[in-house]
Amino acid sequence: MDYRFFLQAILKFMSGLLIVGALLFFPAGTFAYWQAWMLIGILFVPMFCVGIVMMIKKPELLKKRLNAKEEQSEQKTVILLSALMFLAAFVVAGLNFRFGWVVLPTWVSIVGAVIFLISYVLYAEVLRENVYLSRTVEIQEDQKVIDTGLYGVVRHPMYLSTMFLFLSMPIVLGSVFSLGIMLLYIPVIALRIRNEEKVLEDGLDGYSEYKQRVRYKVIPFIW
Repeated sequence: MDYRFFLQAILKFMSGLLIVGALLFFPAGTFAYWQAWMLIGILFVPMFCVGIVMMIKKPELLKKRLNAKEEQSEQKTVILLSALMFLAAFVVAGLNFRFGWVVLPTWVSIVGAVIFLISYVLYAEVLRENVYLSRTVEIQEDQKVIDTGLYGVVRHPMYLSTMFLFLSMPIVLGSVFSLGIMLLYIPVIALRIRNEEKVLEDGLDGYSEYKQRVRYKVIPFIW
């Protein structure tokens, strides 16, 4: 095992945990924000487990997932917009809990948690199917078109899973206003997909033919 890389992964995990906690609990003005604890649990426990499995079985894929240095200027804009969206959604959720603006019922938060966990399973399946997945838009050495499993249904099942993951987060947190903010993720990923498909068509053999076979980008029969 590469212990330097293991330490890097743990540090990124812990920093993410601390940042999300700060963005939720400070605006809420209390640690008694139970929906925030539920989100942290369903977000970071599976993330830790998946990370350990990838560290053991697919360390190269994990390294790709931890690499967030985009070369494409359009994708840098997408990353910035996504970061601002999460920042605003989490802070607003905390403020919503603190001041009791519009707090969703407990059962709605629990349903949101179930949707989140199902989406996480979908996310893990996409990671299993596609060894070329990276957080950056790029063509990798010896990369091939993946057209089996979920990739035989939609061209971007990763974005399908993350869309449900992200949209379920504000529901778990009980905030309608945060859900409104998170809906901005849809045009953000549309921008990313447009650029990503151009890169893939220009540099990956067989991708244009794959687009003809699999018509839908993210949601079957819709988009």
